Amino acid sequence: MPTIDVLIVDDNPIMRDALRGILAADESLRVVAEAANGREALALARQLRPAITLLDHRMPIADGLSVVNELGQHSAVLVLTSSEEPHIIADMLQRGARGYLVHGEFEPGDLVRAVHEVVGGRGWLSPRAASVAVSLARAQPTRRERVEPAYGSLTERELEVLNLLCQGLSNASIAEQLWLTEKTVKNHLNHIFAKLGVRSRTEAVVRWTTERHTP
Repeated sequence: MPTIDVLIVDDNPIMRDALRGILAADESLRVVAEAANGREALALARQLRPAITLLDHRMPIADGLSVVNELGQHSAVLVLTSSEEPHIIADMLQRGARGYLVHGEFEPGDLVRAVHEVVGGRGWLSPRAASVAVSLARAQPTRRERVEPAYGSLTERELEVLNLLCQGLSNASIAEQLWLTEKTVKNHLNHIFAKLGVRSRTEAVVRWTTERHTP
């Protein structure tokens, strides 16, 4: 399996150590650098072009929100922070973050899976972030051609998977809820993404909510 280079950005050295330890459990993940603020993160991202950046929000000099857009030009961005404010989550997602995890809402294995999902272009949202994404979709429906709603082609099982995805559940949690294997859930999600014309979990949540709430 190809090595995935990771940049960790957090002003707390204890948190950086903890994240490095979690990622070390997966041999395919390699932490190539660490930064304590957004300015350092940008310099390292330009130089190293990591596959993914784990980005905190509240930091000195330059916070995560101020740099997420530019970071996204050099690396996929997974926000990893204690910030649960809806406007912060919304701004991060709208400025290009592909995933958003809130401390306390995930296990170490969830972080490792989230890294792989985000690098693979599929995105990952904590329950709180997923609810904000849904609210965004309801308030600002995306523009699209007037065609038959994409959700009409989804099977009953795919609808069940998609509704649980919108609640912020991980693949493992969805599998547990529906008595499926994680591989089966992943297959269902791939079919859902294809039918909805999206590439990530975040886009699927937004498209699904938009389809159901746009006249």
